[in-house]
Amino acid sequence: MERSIKSTVHQCICQACQHHPYSAIAKEHQAINRIVADLDEKNRRRLVGLLALQWGHGGIARLIEITGLSRNTICRGRAEVQRADRAPVGYVRCTGAGRPATEKNGQGS
Repeated sequence: MERSIKSTVHQCICQACQHHPYSAIAKEHQAINRIVADLDEKNRRRLVGLLALQWGHGGIARLIEITGLSRNTICRGRAEVQRADRAPVGYVRCTGAGRPATEKNGQGS
């Protein structure tokens, strides 16, 4: 049986969503957050980086409010989209990234 970890959907903190939660802008922000919650970390970065490129000046600040992601994550995703280098198929992280293997953590017991 496959185990699935479901991300929580971030609640946008922008003024438009706070004052008018049923407006078209609020619905757009909710849709962005639902999509971002379902993606893995690499695709999340790249999607938000692409949106930052499309929105131009001020896009990163808006996406920080909408998604709750950090500025570094959004800038890294934007750079990945612009660079367009390909990672090995099936891998989310670069080689050596992430947690160390469990046998490296143990100390003789």
